[in-house]
Amino acid sequence: MIDLVVFLGNHGGQYAHNRHNAGRILAERLSFFSFLNWQRKYKGCYAALEREALAAYTSSLDDPAERAVQTGRVHFLMPETFMNLSGDSVIAAASFFKIEPENIVLVHDELELPLGTAAFKFSGGLGGHNGLRSMRLNFGTADFWRLRIGIGRPNHSDIAGWVLSDFSAAEIPVLDRVLEVCAPALIRAILHGPEVMLPEWNKKKIVLQPSPPDS
Repeated sequence: MIDLVVFLGNHGGQYAHNRHNAGRILAERLSFFSFLNWQRKYKGCYAALEREALAAYTSSLDDPAERAVQTGRVHFLMPETFMNLSGDSVIAAASFFKIEPENIVLVHDELELPLGTAAFKFSGGLGGHNGLRSMRLNFGTADFWRLRIGIGRPNHSDIAGWVLSDFSAAEIPVLDRVLEVCAPALIRAILHGPEVMLPEWNKKKIVLQPSPPDS
């Protein structure tokens, strides 16, 4: 069961449209985002919502087989540390609410998936992602869920410059389509457990085939 949803990214307007902020961009696309009472806590922006209330924001309940949802409160967090210290914020919230790592899902950008794809994953490698590294450093384990939003690798070696650059005008429509698919999928995972997304989402969920990056 997912008790804590973490949207990774760098805090500050200058980073808002960066590839590295794909997780935070998804947060703002959630149908209930503006209804959450965001507060500055746990070294980030924090909000909570009862699952029963969250169920009103998803069309998955149109399927009679999925009308029974898990109960209880779900917590949302956008760390306001830099990406490489994200785990400091997450462990502060998780410790307060006594949430185990396996009940946390991180929403983050993923170099190893091309733009136009997304995937759910539990545990496994960190792929050089500084936010995931910080999580493992703080929790002592990589056993947490991830919703990975593909940003693809550039055709040059400046990875830091790539992830800290904005999505291009050509990439934005592709990203928008991915987020349209990921937002309800995330809600479904919260309401019914992330296992319901498997096996369809445990590898690449191809949403749109983009053109190769031009830089």
